Amino acid sequence: MRAAWRVAQVRAAEEFVMKTLPEGSLMQRASAGLARRCADTLPRVYGGRVLLLVGPGNNGGDALYAGAMLARRGARVEALLLDPDRVHHAAAQALHRAGGRVGTDAPGGADLVVDGILGIGGRGGLREPVAARVAEIADVLRDAPVIAVDVPSGVDADTGAVTGMAIHADITVTFGVLKPGLLVGAGAVHSGIVELVDIGLGEHLDGDPALYLPDAADIAAWWPRAGANDNKYSRGVVGLATGSAKYPGAAVLSTAGALAGPSGLVRYAGSAADGVRAHHPTVIATERVADAGRVQAWVCGSGLGTDERAYGELRAVLGAPVPVVLDADALTLLGDARLGDWLRERDAPTVVTPHDGEFQRLSGGAPGDDRVAAAVTLAGRMESVVLLKGDHTIVATPDGRVYVNPTGTAALATGGTGDVLAGLLGSLLAGGLPAEHAALAAAYAHGLAGREAAEAGPVTAADVAVHLREVVGSLTRR
Repeated sequence: MRAAWRVAQVRAAEEFVMKTLPEGSLMQRASAGLARRCADTLPRVYGGRVLLLVGPGNNGGDALYAGAMLARRGARVEALLLDPDRVHHAAAQALHRAGGRVGTDAPGGADLVVDGILGIGGRGGLREPVAARVAEIADVLRDAPVIAVDVPSGVDADTGAVTGMAIHADITVTFGVLKPGLLVGAGAVHSGIVELVDIGLGEHLDGDPALYLPDAADIAAWWPRAGANDNKYSRGVVGLATGSAKYPGAAVLSTAGALAGPSGLVRYAGSAADGVRAHHPTVIATERVADAGRVQAWVCGSGLGTDERAYGELRAVLGAPVPVVLDADALTLLGDARLGDWLRERDAPTVVTPHDGEFQRLSGGAPGDDRVAAAVTLAGRMESVVLLKGDHTIVATPDGRVYVNPTGTAALATGGTGDVLAGLLGSLLAGGLPAEHAALAAAYAHGLAGREAAEAGPVTAADVAVHLREVVGSLTRR
């Protein structure tokens, strides 16, 4: 599993490494990696037009040295100095000696733009007069691929916040380690494809990472698999208190999600029992939680409603000594003070799965620019694992550990997909996964299923459920 580190930790590691190397060595390592990616992106290096947007200090220096390497290979490199008085002079001279142009005049066009305006220490959006100069070349930025140096300028490297004008990169080449702002919130959208260049910082980082990023191998290793001596009960039984007469589809979709997971049996309890039986004949369906029988995990809330019957069913679920997933209407019902003690007195794990609107109802405010901090705060206050939905879903634990899911897609922003996710998450809990691993594994597989469904056209939740089974099969065959 990869990790992302805060700016202060990166700075400390850089300072330590620089003391052990000849002056400028770290920048040369970074610039060489950046130049390689630029060369791979250009249609051809010789004669290719490269525009460097150069700000002050080391970030601009990285861009200039990379430009010099490209110029020596025959590229036509032009550096637009956005803060001429604070340019990295040695790097600018290197570009000039290599045949590149260094100046303050806006260019007419480019085959590639390199954003070296602000580095990981930048806070807030691009300020004047730099913002105005960047606006002047909007056509160039739109027509040519953009590679950001370490972090897109205007993105907060620690939080992903974008509070003003910022560069939209197609590729971000980041140095040493991943930074949280490249992976969450608006920063992730601005960063495009993130590529890591190793410059030797890894073993010199102190403290815990800001967050963790899983890959397919992690998810495959966690996923529960049936053994030779297992039966449907030993594989885990998941209960679903979802759907209603008004929203029967939520029951059908959450059940589809659960059936794609590792549990051996699904029990449904609710007023949409007839619809569940019709769509999923293997499910044992009853009308009430109290009649469902024994389960190893509960999912509650998707399409449940918020009336007194729904309140009673949620209270019954919270009283069960098993892991619980609370989604949708269950999160709205948690606003009732009568349920506060039921939640706090639980000994078994609880996972809540809010989108931004539900998060605001639970916490009293929107997640804001720092989504990681917001999720951690809510997890601590609720003593629950929080799965904060979004293009890059965040999973936070009560003790402050944070994961981010890399497989999200905007295609999942359609009705009912959260119901499928909740069902799958419940099945993983019933299969024995720790709550944070179950939440992350569910989000990961769900994101892949959304991507697969989008390949065929507009996505519905039913499409996601169908592709989810294929995705899980692929993951578990690893």
